[in-house]
Amino acid sequence: MKPEIGVIGGSGLYSMPGFDVLEEVTVPTPWGDPSDAYAIGTLAGKRVAFLARHERGHRISPSELNFRANIFGMKKLGVERIISLSAVGSLKEEHRPLEFIIPDQFFDRTRGRVSTFFGDGLVAHISFADPICPQLSELIHKACQQAGVTGKKGGTYLCMEGPAFSTKAESNVYRSWGMDVIGMTNLQEAKLAREAEICYVTVAMVTDYDCWHDSHDAVTVTDIIANLTKNTENAAKVVATAVAQMPEVRTCKCGSALAHAIITDRSRVSERTLKKLDLLVGKYFG
Repeated sequence: MKPEIGVIGGSGLYSMPGFDVLEEVTVPTPWGDPSDAYAIGTLAGKRVAFLARHERGHRISPSELNFRANIFGMKKLGVERIISLSAVGSLKEEHRPLEFIIPDQFFDRTRGRVSTFFGDGLVAHISFADPICPQLSELIHKACQQAGVTGKKGGTYLCMEGPAFSTKAESNVYRSWGMDVIGMTNLQEAKLAREAEICYVTVAMVTDYDCWHDSHDAVTVTDIIANLTKNTENAAKVVATAVAQMPEVRTCKCGSALAHAIITDRSRVSERTLKKLDLLVGKYFG
């Protein structure tokens, strides 16, 4: 039975408590190797694929991540929904450490990262005005409430390049723009998941305030690791609750995101490109 639910674990989340691993699968893709082998197993009675975004042991920097391989691998396994967990810094006083934010928007401050499967003679322009699946967002929000975790629905995740954290000047500019949290990974995942017609939601787990905050200089690595550990425990509860209640039918538009996005004349697309992207566009070129 194929896993229809995918979970991507971020910093501090290299496995999932309560996740019964049945096998590990290496998935080759046209874009190279994903971050790690996919752990396939059961969680809350459902088949799930888990991927450690930075590889177990946290060996891959945000700028080095092979986002295309990670998302394409999920698609190849049969995943239709992805819950992505990410450690973030807070840009607002009201978003406190250990709280979860379920953003509904992204702002891109990365530089030159590849965030599309298309090109090489095949052009597609997906709609990305609302980058998060509304069905998954609501599910995660309810799961936070049921798990006793503070989960706030809505807000903007600013995706920076890294790996260095922001300067105070940058952090204060982001605050003046109204950004809510800051991280280094999830924007590219969201774009690629939309192109792959996979539902996607980010669970942004606040570890500390960004450097704008007066308390920032007093925060130690030990403090952040303690918050990562606590966030991991809370994330396991939220994900298990959400997976258990995952509806059978997708009521969103994510599953048909490419229906009106492909602009290239079908007759002008090379066989090589069609073969590479068949998993994504095959149903539209039949």
